[in-house]
Order: sequence, then C-alpha cells, then structure tokens
Amino acid sequence: MGLVKSEIFSDQQNEIASLAKAFGHPARVAILQHLFSINACVCGELVEEIGLAQATISQHLKELKSMGLIKGSIEGTSMCYCIDKENWSKMKSRVSDFLNQDLKVSDCC
Repeated sequence: MGLVKSEIFSDQQNEIASLAKAFGHPARVAILQHLFSINACVCGELVEEIGLAQATISQHLKELKSMGLIKGSIEGTSMCYCIDKENWSKMKSRVSDFLNQDLKVSDCC
C-alpha cells in the first residue's frame, strides 16, 4: 500500500479514516465486543477469549489504544484495558455524522 498524504485531507477525514481502521480487522472488533460485554477492564484473559497469540493480541491492543478507543493501566505485572468512554462517544458521533449523509440527487447513474 502506498503512502497516504494525510496532510491534504481535513482533520475530520483523517479521523474517520483512522477510526475505520479499528474495524478493519476482525480481531480488533472481537476485542472491542469483549470489552463491552464484560463492562470492565480486562487484564490478560483476551488470549483465551479471542484465541490468538499474545503477541498478536498485544499488537491489536496497541492499535486500539493509539486510536484512543481503549485505555490501559498497569496493575501489578500486567496491563489492563477498557473502553475509553469519552473517546468512544466522540467516535460514535463522528462516524454517525458521516454515515447519516444522504444523496441530494436521486437519479444519478
């Protein structure tokens, strides 16, 4: 895949594209679904729950955290993760605004 010239796009376009990346892999979707289903922080059982290697889970958690959809804290020797409620709400609003656009022309193509 080529380089994206993100500077030529608006902040909103870059943000929506970044958020869409979160849903671009089924493992990230599964992680988010699991975090919502337990309604608590998860500290290590994701490997058993998702069924992927620890390194793979860690990479997906890193991606979700860098997108701001989850947050983490250190508890003992492990990192615990949960949904970042504030950022999740912002993401839902951005994506909803984008997806709720309607065509103004009905007889195109």
